[in-house]
Amino acid sequence: MKRIAFSFFFAKNFSFRKSHDIILSKEVIRMKTVIVGMSGGVDSSVSAYLLKKQGYQVIGLFMRNWDANMNNDIAGNPTLQDDICPQEKDYNDALAVCEKLDIPLKRVDFIKEYWDYVFSYFLDELKRGRTPNPDIMCNKYIKFDMFLKKAESLGADYIATGHFARFENGKLLRGIDANKDQTYFLSQVPKEKLQHVLFPVGNLTKKEIREIASTLGLVTASKKDSTGICFIGERNFTQFLENYLPNIPGDILDIETGKKLGEHIGLMYYTIGQRKGLQLGGDIDKIFVVGKDLEKNILYVAYGEDNSYLFSDACLIENVNLFIEKDISKCTAKFRYRQKDIPVTVKKCGEEYLITYEKAKSVTPGQACVLYEEDVCLGGGIIKEVYKKGKKLWYL
Repeated sequence: MKRIAFSFFFAKNFSFRKSHDIILSKEVIRMKTVIVGMSGGVDSSVSAYLLKKQGYQVIGLFMRNWDANMNNDIAGNPTLQDDICPQEKDYNDALAVCEKLDIPLKRVDFIKEYWDYVFSYFLDELKRGRTPNPDIMCNKYIKFDMFLKKAESLGADYIATGHFARFENGKLLRGIDANKDQTYFLSQVPKEKLQHVLFPVGNLTKKEIREIASTLGLVTASKKDSTGICFIGERNFTQFLENYLPNIPGDILDIETGKKLGEHIGLMYYTIGQRKGLQLGGDIDKIFVVGKDLEKNILYVAYGEDNSYLFSDACLIENVNLFIEKDISKCTAKFRYRQKDIPVTVKKCGEEYLITYEKAKSVTPGQACVLYEEDVCLGGGIIKEVYKKGKKLWYL
């Protein structure tokens, strides 16, 4: 069996930039079964349509990964008084789309698995004073592990998601829509898992996706994109964390003078580079979080967005996951999702990697460092330590 590419056109003159895949046998076409992760959003809706248009046998699968009552999600939850919970609203939208496209929809619960592998990690990292990215771990452990195993048990040849990414010739590529590219969040997914994944909307822009959904009359065509914590949604972050971790107030100190400027409500609520929510008097727009002392429970701040305490020139990353086998010496990196690519040099240090660069702002332990070579995502790791001029920054 091999993949052969072909081009097609959508009704009403929607044309696509890249070709899509179809599976051919030696004598007859035998269409493969694809299980699409139906989130109740527009991206997965159009993904299902495109795959069916190509001739795949498409089955939708809806994941339920969070239960507010079971998980004590009370404080900070704006949906508690709703007649129907957000997950059921999403399921109903996914069901309406599948009925419109004439494909079956199944559902599966990964509530325990999400708590064990994603949410517990999130809480543990916060307790360590770090800034975790639960969306990355959700992809690693839920969408491209538990979901994949469930799909295989249902007889799927592939799974598909609505991620803005491409996987071509064994390489993970950025999505065509640079503003929506999600390869950063896929950086911890093992490469062997990606061999079984299709990204149908990776060659489209968000505008094109909504136009397709609108022309098809899908209920998700104008639905707002999901935000907040993966599968949990928007929350009052301070109140939400109070459900799981105790507040431990402490001092806010000017890192340059040691002067006390106020009190914080708990180190877990702050991240490096943050300037809002400090509740300090005076010209607060010029005050930025630059560090934490977990043992002394001190939050360090500095004045000015160009303050030297915000910058570094190297970091050490752990839990490294690479999509390529060749050694990496020079490439670019993102230390946060919305950050522009920064030229870096890469040096392997045992199981960890030292990433050096001329200058970068607010590089934060717990966040992901993701490596790129133009459009190719090379992989990434989790930031363990941050350095400047060869010394580990004591305040991070």
